[in-house]
Amino acid sequence: MEEVARRIEADGITYLYFQFISVTGRVMGKGIPAVHWRAVATKGFQLVYGATANLFTDRHGQYLGYGPEAAELVGLPDVDTFCPLPWDPKVARVFCTLFRGREETVDPGAFLSSDCRGNLHRLHEEFTDDTGLHLRVGCEPEMMWLKTNSDGTPSVEGMTKPYCYHIDQFSELQPVIHRVIEYAGGMGLDMIQGDHEDAPGQLELNFSFDRAEATADRLTTYRQVCRQVGREFGLFPCFMPKPFMGVSANGCHHNISLWEDDVNMFLPDGDDPRLPSKTGLHAIGGVLTHLRALTALTAPTVNSYRRFADAGFWAPIFADWGFQNRTTALRVSAPGRFEYRSVDSSVNPYLSMAGLLATMRDGLDQSINPGPPEEGNIYDAIQAGKAVDRIPTTLGEALDALEADPVVRAALPGEMYDVFVAYKRDEWERFIGTVTEWDVKEYLDILP
Repeated sequence: MEEVARRIEADGITYLYFQFISVTGRVMGKGIPAVHWRAVATKGFQLVYGATANLFTDRHGQYLGYGPEAAELVGLPDVDTFCPLPWDPKVARVFCTLFRGREETVDPGAFLSSDCRGNLHRLHEEFTDDTGLHLRVGCEPEMMWLKTNSDGTPSVEGMTKPYCYHIDQFSELQPVIHRVIEYAGGMGLDMIQGDHEDAPGQLELNFSFDRAEATADRLTTYRQVCRQVGREFGLFPCFMPKPFMGVSANGCHHNISLWEDDVNMFLPDGDDPRLPSKTGLHAIGGVLTHLRALTALTAPTVNSYRRFADAGFWAPIFADWGFQNRTTALRVSAPGRFEYRSVDSSVNPYLSMAGLLATMRDGLDQSINPGPPEEGNIYDAIQAGKAVDRIPTTLGEALDALEADPVVRAALPGEMYDVFVAYKRDEWERFIGTVTEWDVKEYLDILP
């Protein structure tokens, strides 16, 4: 705490963002003048419990997760995450862990279980204590740079043409890329590669993999960087999974491996250089077994399921795995890691990685065999008679699968499950109760 205080004074920092993550992955928190660092770092700040659910109301006007009579959380900063903002060096941010107040009658002073970021840290620590392993993740955040209207609102028009891996289209966005990499690097992200994907204005810029909780924080930081760069260039950084039909959506593949200290326990341990170790196979088996419920966390919006319905053979919709096989939900993308593909850029990474920990843990505990890898196109295999489970086709179906799966539910302990389900059930029910443009075109003239 004192080291941060010295840095605040030396760097002339005057304002601080004390931030945490809501159920949908939004960055929430308070802004506080830096002169109060010691007091807030010692005693914390207070904010209503409902902030963990974006302080959002349901279709009936009731606050989701917590009512207005609920107590206030206490946020304490994780000092190691303190970082000045490169675009405004007088301001710094710090991630926080959330607690219940000491004066509460239920679990006084306990961790707040609707704090998804805090939950991931605790679940990962428990996983390591029990197995001796830890999860490392690299993610591939796709997003689209859209034009803005004259009033500053986003338009559904990409800044470039939908040419995948096209250097000329990549170059069109090079000024934006330079600024994103500058800011991201200044906040500790090791930016390693990027390309233009096959939707209008779609970029994928990658940073190095790390422990799950570090990668989740960096994805959150990357999104904040993109939002700031969008303001500076008059563009809109879109993380919506499927804003355009007929082209690929915004995925956020998670590349996953389990490590014992600095040893990758997924690396092949037999004669086949492509085949993961028994640890890796059992982990894959756990993910595939619980894939339907896990999809509620990794494809968490109504729009997420447009990605699965309008992408042809690229859609990762079948619970199978293979070597470099992009028609399956999981593929061995390189020796020592596998790629979980049924996840998009609207994901809350603290929930997705908690869910992956829970499912892989079950695979290890139960020694779940994922079966042989699918070497061919999964669509052809199914047509030839192979029986393969499919992921849910709607958010509502995914929430039903989550409710029926105690393993994945355990990744949302305590109030986290109640807040998540209340929020997402309301989102689904608001959608199915909405008359859309498609409805009007399809049914307005339904009878003579």
